[in-house]
Amino acid sequence: AIISRDIREYDSWKRMKEQDNISEPQDADLESLPSSQPLFCQHSNECSQKETVIKEIPYQLDFSHLPYHSDAENNKQDCKSVRAALFEPGRRKSLKDHLKSAMAGNARSSASLASKSKQLKEAIVTEEMTMAETTHSLAFVDIGPFYGLPTKVKELLLQIRGIEKLYDWQHDCLMFESLQKRKNLIYSLPTSGGKTLVAEILILRELLCKQMDVLMILPYVALVQEKVGSLCGFGMELGFLVEEYAGSKGRIPPIKRRQKKSVYIATIEKGHSLVNALIEAGRIDTLGLVVVDELHMLGEGGRGGILEMTLSKILYASKSTQIIGMSATLRNVEDLQQFLKAEFYTSNFRPVELKEYVKIQDSIYETDSKAENGLTFSRLLDFKYSSELQKVDPDHLIALVTEVIPKFSCLVFCPTKKNCENVASMICKYIKGDFKKVKEKEKYNLLRELRNICNGKLCPVLKRTVPFGIAYHHSGLTSDERKCIEAAYSSGLLCLLTCTSTLAAGVNLPARRVILRAPYVATDFLKKNQYKQMIGRAGRAGIDKAGESILIVQEKDKELVT
Repeated sequence: AIISRDIREYDSWKRMKEQDNISEPQDADLESLPSSQPLFCQHSNECSQKETVIKEIPYQLDFSHLPYHSDAENNKQDCKSVRAALFEPGRRKSLKDHLKSAMAGNARSSASLASKSKQLKEAIVTEEMTMAETTHSLAFVDIGPFYGLPTKVKELLLQIRGIEKLYDWQHDCLMFESLQKRKNLIYSLPTSGGKTLVAEILILRELLCKQMDVLMILPYVALVQEKVGSLCGFGMELGFLVEEYAGSKGRIPPIKRRQKKSVYIATIEKGHSLVNALIEAGRIDTLGLVVVDELHMLGEGGRGGILEMTLSKILYASKSTQIIGMSATLRNVEDLQQFLKAEFYTSNFRPVELKEYVKIQDSIYETDSKAENGLTFSRLLDFKYSSELQKVDPDHLIALVTEVIPKFSCLVFCPTKKNCENVASMICKYIKGDFKKVKEKEKYNLLRELRNICNGKLCPVLKRTVPFGIAYHHSGLTSDERKCIEAAYSSGLLCLLTCTSTLAAGVNLPARRVILRAPYVATDFLKKNQYKQMIGRAGRAGIDKAGESILIVQEKDKELVT
């Protein structure tokens, strides 16, 4: 109690004294101080060996007049020691000395904390770099059984796709230096060369090794639906999500997930909306990879403009998103490279040989780049036509398709949807009735299924053609009708489809022979890339051992083709 009272009285006296005598520090008092605490600490260490003279304060306190408790005498020595500790001469220092002392203490404390903090940060950075290098190695170096991916991926490819080994070009492309450095890439190969598999492996590496979301842009709804179905099995086994963005499907913006990564399979329009939403939400960098199929559409009008806007926004808004573009036909490669800041890889590899023919009247010519006009005579059609049939089928379509069906499959590309239906009906009207006997029961079940899909209102053309193993395929079909017909064709129940050009870049429906009814799409003359897409359906790897295409040309269009 005595000590507490002494301290209170001293504090009161001290405040009065400070008000009377203490003035603001002058610049001269501070000019010798270093500019920072760490510098002061260094300065004080250098001067630690020098003697420091501290002046005594010119006053001392006299506590003799203070009244003490009767027990205070017993504690007299203790009080004196406390007073000595509190108010010993020389204890009070100048403002400059106090600043020096405080700075020295803070500097030592800050230096210690800074040192520990620096060590911790360095340890974290080292760990992150190690993890990044490990992830980079797993994603882009063939250190395992399947290009850095888990063994399970290779097993799933064998189980689901029947793929035991990649082609040499696929291996070379996956090990391409540009991909190792995460540069943008454009690659081009003939249809059926295996381009899609390379893209799918890159997608899996991004999802599993980099733990980033992926956007895959496809031109048509049918392609999106097919791709979603083909990747769902991998997603269920490997723990990622496959989300469809086509038509009315797909949430904008996508759900932000913590546990699982997603691959968004989108049409051109939906892909554009998705990218816009991610940019607005500040999430565009969550896209580690964008894959664009049928990249040649970038140079076309209409939907090609939307695709160009989408890629432009990605290039501008994200510096970390990698862009991969693929196509069987590219005309302006250098322009595309400059636009996407991408490297280019190409090969002429095709696992199944494709022979290209041109039919003019009743003669068939094989395309030959060494020939003077690009064509070499191959054979004459020996199918006997009556005068009536010659008028109905001047292009000899019946002769061309019956050389192939029903043993092998055939596709006939027509300029318009109406022409598809007319050609299918015409062929069924004049071919032999024996075609009906092939898989008759299965065809009956197919008709019943189609009737159920249409609520009992089956298309009269399909009702007439399906018993012959023939059907048409165009955008006039409902989604369920199209899927039913595609499944029947893939299983071999249907041997001939008459179709529009949309099937060329659509679902994977290969054929032994592809016939182009005319070198036109609607009223527009056929472009080279469209032609390549169509004939690319012939002789697909793993299904056929050979493939051939026949382009029917009238005399007036001969010069345009050759």
